[in-house]
Amino acid sequence: MANTTYSGADIADWRPEDEPFWNDSGKKIANRNLWISIPNLLCGFAVWAMWGIITVQMLNLGFPFKPSDMFTLTAIAGLMGATMRIPASFFIRLAGGRNTIFLTSALLIIPALWTGFALQDKSTPLWVFQACAFLSGIGGGNFACSMSNITGFFPKRLQGTGLGLNAGLGNFGVTTMQVLIPLVMTVGLFGAAGGGSMVLLKDSGWIMGKIVAGTPTFIQNAGFIWAAILLPLVVAAWFGMNNLLPLSPNYGGTLAAFSKIIYLWGIACVIGLLGLYLYLPAPTGLGLLNMWVALPLTIVATLAAMKLAAFGEMKGNIAKQFEIFKNKHTWSLTLLYIVTFGSFIGFSMALPLSITVIFGISHVPDAAGVLQHTLKNPNAPSALTYAWIGPFVGALIRPVGGWIADKVGGSIVTQVISAVMVVASGAVGYVMMQAYGSAAPEQYFSTFMWLFVLLFAASGIGNGSTFRTIGVIFDRQQAGPVLGWTSAVAAYGAFIAPVVIGDQIKAGTPQMAMYGFAVFYALCLVLNWWFYLRAGSEIKNP
Repeated sequence: MANTTYSGADIADWRPEDEPFWNDSGKKIANRNLWISIPNLLCGFAVWAMWGIITVQMLNLGFPFKPSDMFTLTAIAGLMGATMRIPASFFIRLAGGRNTIFLTSALLIIPALWTGFALQDKSTPLWVFQACAFLSGIGGGNFACSMSNITGFFPKRLQGTGLGLNAGLGNFGVTTMQVLIPLVMTVGLFGAAGGGSMVLLKDSGWIMGKIVAGTPTFIQNAGFIWAAILLPLVVAAWFGMNNLLPLSPNYGGTLAAFSKIIYLWGIACVIGLLGLYLYLPAPTGLGLLNMWVALPLTIVATLAAMKLAAFGEMKGNIAKQFEIFKNKHTWSLTLLYIVTFGSFIGFSMALPLSITVIFGISHVPDAAGVLQHTLKNPNAPSALTYAWIGPFVGALIRPVGGWIADKVGGSIVTQVISAVMVVASGAVGYVMMQAYGSAAPEQYFSTFMWLFVLLFAASGIGNGSTFRTIGVIFDRQQAGPVLGWTSAVAAYGAFIAPVVIGDQIKAGTPQMAMYGFAVFYALCLVLNWWFYLRAGSEIKNP
């Protein structure tokens, strides 16, 4: 039997490893689902990461908040995007691929619209923006269910390519957001319905150059634009995607599927809210826990609550998915995925901060020889002009990493890029140290940027190779949840990297953050060799 069996959006017969089946109908169905998945995932990344640009422009427009207040917005979005990935890892089995992608993408319209309305008025209280950033975490969570869905459509020999395309082009949401938001802010794109303009009080950088103070700015378009783009995409997901019944047995119908997704995400929201309240400083939170305590507690509490709160058919399905934690390869690949995606998203969030603080200030010694980090550098590069380059390269090269891994093996590729990242991270740390001690730090900027681009490129290639390894090691029932879980843990890089680098910059030792990352990469290089490349390894170069 070459043709697949349909029941509306559901597919009962799915055999991608069967060559005649794949060539006759499987390839066409898989590619259609992939090319609808990619732009939906792109918008998820954009809505999740948009606060890095929005907060800069809010300060330039004179919103009455301190930079520390703005930090809470990026921190909230970062932590919730990672926490929401934990339940999203299990959505495909519980709810079906088409149902999941449609609903999770449609839900993004809520923070997009709310953010747009909130930005129309400078008197909007901080808690409203914090709530918008909290819901923006839905976009970060979407990666886990999107990757879990796509892995089921492709045969093992094409896992690296299919997942690399979905993740790589989906990750262009970061770069697309960094380019598109400043552009749509310059025009009244939505007419009277979109609200009036505000006037820039400070110059603002962009990839095309400088936007000078006094320019009318429609900052609300930063939210509205994603709502406008998402509307046709969720329609395409509803009418063009499929639920694979071999991967999503007994999901219970569309309404039941939607209810399970909202229920599990509601649990994650409650736990994430509690974790943020205990971590964030006053007046937003209590500031009782440091990052290294708050994050593990949030992860463990989310998993425990999911298991305890499950009922009926959901309880059995979640218990089956939790079997991935009994496999040692789940844990080794979690660490390797932190090296790749954790670095990509973490550095994407931290790079603008690093450029602004290290190169935007002239570090001049006083009479006692103590460095003063208070003088504005007139030759400083603009963070918004250059920060997009690294994420662009990392996302662009990601499918190439999957393709190479399909040809030579995932673990060999992961080993090479880990070695590159050890060297590049150490070199970046040294350059940061030199710039931070210089009255003319801009002289080190070119070297700094090239090294960071190398880090992004290596992390992008490694993303593709890690996907390939997961797809080969795990069977079709477990590969999706493992992809989702590893991506959930790695996504906390969006929260960790800016905090670690920011803290070391404040301490006057920015290089120590990068040296620490280099040590971690070196340990993971040994881990990858031990599990997958040494002569006695159980699974050789998957």
